[in-house]
Amino acid sequence: MEKPDLKKPKTWAGGAPAVASSMKHVIGRDGPLRGPRALLELNQIGGFDCPSCAWPDPDDERSVAEFCENGAKAVASEAMPAHVDRDFFARHSIDDLLARDDAWHDRQGRIAEPMVLREGATHYEPISWDEAFQLLASELNGLESPDEAVFYTSGRASNEAAFLYQLFARAFGTNNLPDCSNMCHESSGTALKQSIGVGKGTVTLDDFLEAEVILCVGQNPGTNHPRMLTTLEQAVKGGAKVVAINPLKEAGLTGFAHPQKVSGMLGKATSLASTYLQVRVNGDQALFRGIAKCLTADEPFIAAHTTGHDAYRRTLDATPWDRIEALSGISRSEIESLAGLLASGEKRVITCWAMGLTQHRNAVATLREIANVHLLLGAIGRPGAGLCPVRGHSNVQGDRTVGIWEKMPESFLAALDAQAGITSPRRHGHDTVASILAMHRGEAKVFFALGGNFAQACPDTSFTAEALRRCRLTCHVSTKLNRSHLVHGRRALILPCLGRSEDDAGRFVTCENSMGVVQMSRGTLKPCSDQLLSEPEIIAGLAEAVVGDTGKVRWRWLAEDYDRIRDWIEAVVPGFDAYNRRARQPGGFYLPNAAKERVWQTESGKAEFGCDDLDAFDPGEGRLILQTLRSHDQFNTTVYGNHDRYRGIANGRRIIFANPDDLKERGIGPLEPTRITSYAEDRTRTVEGFLAVPYDMPRGMAAAYFPEANELVPVGSVAEGSGTPTSKSIAIDIAP
Repeated sequence: MEKPDLKKPKTWAGGAPAVASSMKHVIGRDGPLRGPRALLELNQIGGFDCPSCAWPDPDDERSVAEFCENGAKAVASEAMPAHVDRDFFARHSIDDLLARDDAWHDRQGRIAEPMVLREGATHYEPISWDEAFQLLASELNGLESPDEAVFYTSGRASNEAAFLYQLFARAFGTNNLPDCSNMCHESSGTALKQSIGVGKGTVTLDDFLEAEVILCVGQNPGTNHPRMLTTLEQAVKGGAKVVAINPLKEAGLTGFAHPQKVSGMLGKATSLASTYLQVRVNGDQALFRGIAKCLTADEPFIAAHTTGHDAYRRTLDATPWDRIEALSGISRSEIESLAGLLASGEKRVITCWAMGLTQHRNAVATLREIANVHLLLGAIGRPGAGLCPVRGHSNVQGDRTVGIWEKMPESFLAALDAQAGITSPRRHGHDTVASILAMHRGEAKVFFALGGNFAQACPDTSFTAEALRRCRLTCHVSTKLNRSHLVHGRRALILPCLGRSEDDAGRFVTCENSMGVVQMSRGTLKPCSDQLLSEPEIIAGLAEAVVGDTGKVRWRWLAEDYDRIRDWIEAVVPGFDAYNRRARQPGGFYLPNAAKERVWQTESGKAEFGCDDLDAFDPGEGRLILQTLRSHDQFNTTVYGNHDRYRGIANGRRIIFANPDDLKERGIGPLEPTRITSYAEDRTRTVEGFLAVPYDMPRGMAAAYFPEANELVPVGSVAEGSGTPTSKSIAIDIAP
């Protein structure tokens, strides 16, 4: 086994290394003309939306290079002229491809034509679009119930594609619409809906520039959403204090060297976090409970806008400090100091978070605790203050807005039925974990994925793979080869689609970012193959073959002109008035956000304090808590290379980070191979050959990259209330 190279972790993100890495990927994969052309149109008004994270673009003036290193890598990957076609699959069997790593898969190029894996075959072979649609129709219409089908969605899908997709699924007769949000920010939406009546964030980019304090909790912007660093730098230079709350020391929270400034290119970094609290993994609920104990409530706001404050105050009084300190790993004096900072000035406080908070059993309770702190401060619904879940995929929020959810409310379904002339099913469908379990039991027999890499993204990798293999048919709408194409049902299809950067006959789609802005995305690059269809065209072809034109729905007619789909969205989804006109406005438009206006769409009509029991994950005596995370050389499950520059790792992904004393206690030296075992109620799970890396983190904690470590995440362990896999709370031990 080749050992990776280790260097000292970086203390700042960005700078010349980010530029060099971006250009290496863009020029190396796309050539000197196609790649740079794509970058100049990325996130520009009239250009195309980044297929990477969902951090918003400036409302007005934008820089020439309105992208980050990760965005450049994503575009370089998508815009590749290299082809994965019939000749490629003739050379490579399924077993051969399974033996290759994920970075190799991504480097092979774009899928250029529809492919089928016939029953018992060892190689994919070409298939016509019409034959592919007929194969899908035969399998889907042969099911005993529509609920034996699962229709998964990746956050990459546009609003138009997502709306048409959910319309098809409901016309077919099922609400089995799991999506990637089930595995990331489902806990955020659940908690915020309960607390403030809106399952989205309540801030804009301008709010960051007016904030006095910005809390970055359970997130690593330098790797997961690097464009956020520009906003944080602007906020710091405007006088804001950034507080990082995260178990690992991360370069993107400590400093930023702006790569579009001379000083940044020379390595002169702006310090970001003035306070860095290395909280215990899953200790955030206790930390915010402690903050709340120290705060004096904004009485006028409490009286006018909230309910449940008295009960919450009793909960605070009953929570002892020794328990808060033990669960959070942060001292009372540090918590009191942070609370004093939040309560000073005009209480213009923003709290941002990501997967470090959402993927725990008590994630919903933790996020309600954060909302409680904001309610005590009155820090919602005014400039420079609010709540900010940072979405990790470019249109995952938009997909939910237009109907991708297994339990859309009656108001949406009734409006959809009136517009389409169908009768949508009302029974709730399967979320992601429920879909895996249903496939594993043999109750779901056809799996269709609109984007994504389901086999790698999901928990309990072997269990998920077995679930997919029990299907009659698996089908993936994709741009690039990934491992999910190789973990297949009895038969399998790969349907290639246009990428965001490619010309779609002059048409445009729309996306919604993390702050509720809907804007145009129009690609201009020549498609890498004349066999590609757009996602709406693929969905229309599928729907026409499976259910045919029904009610008021004419599938092909809708997909011919995306203005027609947008007209339907406007008729069904509140907030999309004059959709086609406003989508053509430079920069798009904001969707309404009731909580930002201090209108609380809860049952009580007010923002509601939560009084959840305080706890934190306990792995058991002598065990560690493992969290999965990304390297800097990947986006979600797409692995661009085997490096993690900011954490000092080169040429390695099977890595286990742990506190140096925890490794020493187990007799494990740096870069020594380990055996990791996870413990759950159902059984233990084990992976071999992960190399130990000592890292700055609290005792009792560990971290490893996904998807490699997803094998250790129990499929049955999910967040209470949201069903999100607990990928940040895994009980493990490490042995030499």
